[in-house]
Amino acid sequence: MNYIKLTYIFILLVCVGFKGNAQVISFEIDSAKFNKPAKTLLDSLYKIDQLTRYNYLEATKKKTGAARADSLLAIMRKQDLENLTAAKAIIAKHGWLGPQDVGMNASQGLFLIIQHADLKTQEAYLPIIHEAEKQGKLLSSNLALLEDRVRMRKGLKQLYGSQGFSDKETGKKYFYPIEAPDGVDDRRKSMGLIPMQEYAKAMNIAWDLEAYKRMLPEIERVAARQQR
Repeated sequence: MNYIKLTYIFILLVCVGFKGNAQVISFEIDSAKFNKPAKTLLDSLYKIDQLTRYNYLEATKKKTGAARADSLLAIMRKQDLENLTAAKAIIAKHGWLGPQDVGMNASQGLFLIIQHADLKTQEAYLPIIHEAEKQGKLLSSNLALLEDRVRMRKGLKQLYGSQGFSDKETGKKYFYPIEAPDGVDDRRKSMGLIPMQEYAKAMNIAWDLEAYKRMLPEIERVAARQQR
């Protein structure tokens, strides 16, 4: 056999009002059909993206000093800009490259570069990412993450509850304000995301739907204060 063929199947249970029918998104990955130069570059960018973030987060956890953390943050931001320049060139030349085109890690690296970019860039590429998801070239969960991040940065409520933050004054962790919180788990399910209760546990953020709804006005005030 002169190629490796892998199938990744993601079953997305759909919420009425967001998508009309249940979906199965499958990635038919044939390594013989990969765009090898693009894969090699994106695999490298993916590793760099993750390594710079790992180094920065480890420095903040170990409390190695503000100067060290600031230095790593500056390195990360510089690398993000370099990665973005490369990613823009790839998308301009090839369009969005899904797992079928370059493999899972390389395609995920392309998404993460946009996810870590500035708001203007995210807004510019959001329609392309929407279309990629429709074509089965992107996980719906990734689209949900980007949509939430864009809405958060624009001062709008998020839809899927993926974005959390810490109050700079108290250190308390919250989920950024969620639109219609009663429906958040249905929306999450429609995009292949785990329930809020499980996600909150992984994020180490308290979650109780009724308590969240009662606290929402206060959370909105804290979030607005953070963005000043």
